[in-house]
Order: sequence, then C-alpha cells, then structure tokens
Amino acid sequence: MPRVKRGNKKLNRRKKILKLASGFFGTKSTNYRTAREAVERSLQYAYRDRRNRKRDFRRLWNVRINAAVRQYDLNYATFIHGLEKAQIQLNRKVLSNLAATEPETFKGIVEKVKTCL
Repeated sequence: MPRVKRGNKKLNRRKKILKLASGFFGTKSTNYRTAREAVERSLQYAYRDRRNRKRDFRRLWNVRINAAVRQYDLNYATFIHGLEKAQIQLNRKVLSNLAATEPETFKGIVEKVKTCL
C-alpha cells in the first residue's frame, strides 16, 4: 500500500479552525484540539442564537408597545385587537419605533384604535 502524506490538507484544515478560534482565551486559541471543541460549540451557539434573536426582538417590541399604550389607559392585548378592528396594518417593530421616536403619531394611532373599540 502506498504511503499517504497529508501535509497541505491537514495544515489547511488546522489553520481554518485556528483562524476561527483567534480571540478565544488561553489554549482555546492556540491548541488545535481545544480550539476545535471551542469552535464547534461556538458555531452551535451562533446557529441557535440567530433564531433566538428574532424571538428576543419581538419580545422587546411587545414590551415597548405595552409601556407606551398604558399611558393611554389600554393594555397591549386590547391595543393589538383594536388595531385589527381598525384595519391598521403596522407591525410591532414599526409601532415600537413610533412609540419611542414619534409620540404624537403614536398617540393618533391610539386614538383611532380607541374609537374602534
């Protein structure tokens, strides 16, 4: 059986892992074995949290809308229900942004919702 030398393939694979691990603390950035474990774990976290980020932002927008709507004696659920009845099609991101940056516009939306309830 012929002898196989894996010089370039092996070196390139290791360099790729160590490049991904640059910035990690201690031997996780220099030792290939521990770097590989740390990189695999970090990639799993990155994959998971790309999905969780969407969840977290929606939760943040809901909290902001609720806080803004409570000034006008409504709560979040009745406000969203009123938006549907008034046929106002604004998503939560836009509503929370309006509540934070343009309170007069948001107040107009709340008044329109109140008339439909």
